[in-house]
Amino acid sequence: MRTLYLAVLCGGFLVSCSESRPENNGSAAPAAPTETQVSPATAPGPEPIKIGQTMPYSGPASAYSTIGKTQAAYFKKINEEGGVNGRKLELITLDDAYSPPKTVEQVRRLVEQDKVLFVYGSVGTPTNSAVHKYLNSKQIPQLFVSTGATKWGDPKNYPWTIGFNPTYQLEGQTYAKHILENHPKAKIGVLYQNDDYGKDLLKGLKDGLGDKASSMIVKEVTYEVTDATVDSQIATLKSSKANVFVNITTPKFAAQAVRRAYDSGWKPIQYLNQVGASIAAVLKPAGVERGVGALTIAYYKDPTDEQYDNDPEMQRYKQFMKQYYPEGDLTDGINAYAYMSAQAMVQVLKQCGPNVTSENVMKQVANIKEFAPELALPGVVMNTSPTDFFTFDKVQVSRFDGKSWKSEGKPIEIAGIKAE
Repeated sequence: MRTLYLAVLCGGFLVSCSESRPENNGSAAPAAPTETQVSPATAPGPEPIKIGQTMPYSGPASAYSTIGKTQAAYFKKINEEGGVNGRKLELITLDDAYSPPKTVEQVRRLVEQDKVLFVYGSVGTPTNSAVHKYLNSKQIPQLFVSTGATKWGDPKNYPWTIGFNPTYQLEGQTYAKHILENHPKAKIGVLYQNDDYGKDLLKGLKDGLGDKASSMIVKEVTYEVTDATVDSQIATLKSSKANVFVNITTPKFAAQAVRRAYDSGWKPIQYLNQVGASIAAVLKPAGVERGVGALTIAYYKDPTDEQYDNDPEMQRYKQFMKQYYPEGDLTDGINAYAYMSAQAMVQVLKQCGPNVTSENVMKQVANIKEFAPELALPGVVMNTSPTDFFTFDKVQVSRFDGKSWKSEGKPIEIAGIKAE
């Protein structure tokens, strides 16, 4: 594909734009640059902290591109406020199209050419898996990976990698607990992405159901990220007579699944995994009426929930979005997620003090104590240690009412999950 690059330095952003555009396919993702650099180049002072990232600005997971944009905007805000310990943040975020081979190419460029200190917030289990061993062999921190795969919490074998999300196994166990308590005679149908992401969440679900898993789960079907639709999979699940649907999909396929299930007349109780539960990127494209009653997990406040309209943290978040990322969708919880992740990254760098080396960054990321990013639900905090790389261990069940996600009950803590 012929690509035209346009470089513009304005207000601390260096943007390299491409003629290519992301696939929306129900994801409602806006067009995005192939590279964005939050650059302190115009400001004199100490050497900036150079941060690398890959992001699906195009391809089947392009709905997640807003994560990189929000994080770039947050780092711009931090730079305007003086940086971290007097040093500015330089974020180089590259498009990998949610393609593992492309991720390898881009990460090698970030490490070997751009000389980033660490890689931060990159999206996707298959994409991060493709560079997992490489980054650890190079002793380049792979920080706050934007995926909940349990494998990111393995400091013994991969001491340079840590995730951000609550693990998919914790999420699956939470759904299992909710199903057993509220729908003990459920017949469960599962749709999941055929990779470590989907299999990890399914394992959590089965572990949570225990010896009832084999009798309660009546059908499992998979899809590939290269599939055009999941229509045939929904038809298979409908024919299984399942009355509970555990939907383990990324936004494009989540929107398709919600819409197709409803339109086909199959209306089970639906558990929609958290990474595919965006109102803006999933439920609006699917038709919000089709998602009423769906359940998911939450660990941060939903910007669409009016109970938080007067919440000081939510007001600061909305002001940030208005000032630094005005084109961002306030109904998209993915942006709130990215905002929290960026805060956590800044917290780690603050803890480093003047000693911002790869070794000290990993030391500090493994020493987070009771840190509550703004927008975290009450009682939800981050804790890590040199032997515990799981950042969150509490989540809360939420239900979609047609307008917003409403939290139900209290945060649930599920311990004992380990990387395998």
